Amino acid sequence: MKTMQGPGLFLAQFIAEQAPFNTLDGLAEWAAGLGFTSVQIPTLEPAIFDLALAARSQEYCDEIVARLGRHGIRISELSTHLQGQLVAIHPAYDLAFDGFAPPEVRGKPQQRQAWATEQLLLAATGISALGANGPCDLLWGVGVALFLSLAAA
Repeated sequence: MKTMQGPGLFLAQFIAEQAPFNTLDGLAEWAAGLGFTSVQIPTLEPAIFDLALAARSQEYCDEIVARLGRHGIRISELSTHLQGQLVAIHPAYDLAFDGFAPPEVRGKPQQRQAWATEQLLLAATGISALGANGPCDLLWGVGVALFLSLAAA
């Protein structure tokens, strides 16, 4: 891609219990109403977007793309910020980052790392099915190396 796309919006920060912030369609309509044309899809809220399902179902991905398209919105990236951070945590920061993990892997650094790695693998699989640019994470060294190795495979 040689041109910028957007303006885009990071949706995860707006998810809430009240409409329009509690469904992907509601968020898309709201974002489009503000002039946004692309969104980063949050991957930690299955009620908004089911990452595991996206990794295994082209039909689900096509449905998501079509639903967003009805609002004039496209997917720019899948947001894997937190998962990317949890792949490689120095022990000194273990407790500080543990709260970002799901309850079932908190206090279990090896399981937490395995969960986060699996999340990035799921995102890498779902990205191409969605026609998105790539994952958006904060673990540049490990995350980018992992993504590039998967893309080359």
